[in-house]
Order: sequence, then C-alpha cells, then structure tokens
Amino acid sequence: MKALRYENGTLHVAEIAKPVVDGEALVRVMLSGICNTDLEIARGYAGFQGTIGHEFVGVIESVSEARASARASQPSEPSLTVGLLTQGQRVVGEINAGCGACDLCLAGDPRHCAKRTVLGIVGRDGAHAEFLKLPLANLLPVPDQISDERAVFTEPLAAACGILERAPIATDTRVAVIGDGKLGLLCAQVIATTGAPVTLIGKHKGKLQIAERRGIETMTVDETEARKREFDVVVEASGSPSGFATALDLLHPGGVLVLKSTFHGAMEIDAARVVVDEITVVGSRCGRFAPALELLEKGAVDVQSLISEEFTLADGVRAMQVASEPGVMKVLLRP
Repeated sequence: MKALRYENGTLHVAEIAKPVVDGEALVRVMLSGICNTDLEIARGYAGFQGTIGHEFVGVIESVSEARASARASQPSEPSLTVGLLTQGQRVVGEINAGCGACDLCLAGDPRHCAKRTVLGIVGRDGAHAEFLKLPLANLLPVPDQISDERAVFTEPLAAACGILERAPIATDTRVAVIGDGKLGLLCAQVIATTGAPVTLIGKHKGKLQIAERRGIETMTVDETEARKREFDVVVEASGSPSGFATALDLLHPGGVLVLKSTFHGAMEIDAARVVVDEITVVGSRCGRFAPALELLEKGAVDVQSLISEEFTLADGVRAMQVASEPGVMKVLLRP
C-alpha cells in the first residue's frame, strides 16, 4: 500500500506492506486530513518515525483471522460483527490505544496510559495511508447523514470538545480563543454551543468571517489592547509562542489559560505574571469522539468552510507543502 512517511528527516510517499492487524481492525482509509501536528512532526516534533496522520474516516476492511474464526464458530453471532460495528462499516477512530490493563485503561480512558501508542504520533503508523489498524474499541460508527468530508473533522473537533472537560465554562463565562486557524475556529464554535460569550482573535479577515457567520464575535490581534484583563478563560490555539503572552494580557486575575497548541521547539513563559495574577494554566489535548460526532450530526458546527484543497495520497508531499503555506486551512488526502 501507499503511505506518507516521515523517516530519517525526510518526508516521502512509500510503498509498504499493509498493517498486520494482530487482534485489531484493519481500516481502509477513505479520506484523511493534514493537521498542524503533522507539519510539526515533519519538523521534528515528538521524534516520530513512520506513517504520519491521525485524522481520518474509513471503512472496516477486516478483523484479525483469529477473532473472525472465533465468531464464525458461534452461529448466534454474525461473522465479522463487533458490537455495533461490522465489516464494511464506515468509521472514525480515537487515536490513543492504551495497554488495556492499567487503571486508566480499565476506567475506559486510555488517553494518558503510560504505555499508549498514538496514531501517527507515538509508536503507531498513522492515517495518511491506504490502510491503518486500530483496536476495535477505538472505532465509532459514522451516521449516514455525515459526509466523508465532514466526518474527517471528527478528531480535531473532538480535541476542541476536550476543552469542556478541562475548563469550567458556563453561560456567563467570558471566553476568548486566540488563533483563527482550523483548531481555533473549531474551538470557538464548540464553546459557543454552551451559550457562553466567545470572542475569536485572529489576523485574517476571511477566516474570522467563518466564525462571524456562526454569530461569534471576532477581533484582530491589534484590537486586543482595549480588551486586556477582561476574560475569564482564554484558549491559546494560535500555534505560535506569542499566543501565550497575548493570553496573559487578556485574562483577568484568577483566570484560566487553556493551552491547545503543539509545536516543535521551546517557548518562553513569563512565570512571574502567572504567579502574580494567580492564573491557572491547563493543558488540553485529545477529546472524546462521541460529542464531536453528535455536533456533526446536528450540523451545530461549520467544518465545510475549513477545507482548502484535496490531493491524492500519491501527491502527499506536495499536499504537506501546501498545508504549511500561510492562509491555507484544511488540506485533505484521498488514497
């Protein structure tokens, strides 16, 4: 199969063997999305080597022969049926695969399992390929009314939903989101569904208009001077180290700073300001997929406007170059 690989400092499309499922599900990828984390991995983030990519929608191709045989021997259960999932089912997949035995995994949340692998990021080949493998427990069925082009946003939308797990947001919580890229737009839209007043801060009029069409207030970075120390919660999703300083300017004492950006390299932090203003700094990484699928099914968020271009997987290197260009939003790959 074809796969977009980052190996020995080089990004290339390679012909490699299909994944050996070994007790997991083999998924044929229908569409995958290039994310900023993919771009950072190609710059050295996380030290990952292998097939990159973690945003996808696909179809269950098969499960391991051992499991298929075991089910086939039980007439009461249809062959190749896994709970509500069947061979040929359209699915998305949560990206963290835990050990299955630690307290976190047994509690049903492997996102911080010490032995976890992460699709296309840590110890597990990813989604920019013709096929991938994931544990069956990671897969969720995609409702028929959600198109592939919308379903491929499930993972980044879930990451935006994850903010609501990490920070207290009520209808009277004043929230600012820094960054008008893909993640920032998703974060602002998700937070707006809570009824809280949200302000999206960015640099690009066209991108800010996507949020404005959803009734979200926007302002440019230059306009933040007049809004200092106004917000209860600030979400930093700019992908830039400067976003941290801007967030501190916007927060009132005792406020909450939610960090969403991941990038290669160090970031300077003005720790004195955090201490003096008693700011709570919260990291937020992955969210659960079910709330994201529910928002997509309801049409509660606009993801279609975030698509810039689509390339074939064979053109994956060029697609990554385009995705890194200023102003480009979501770039999709189709095997």
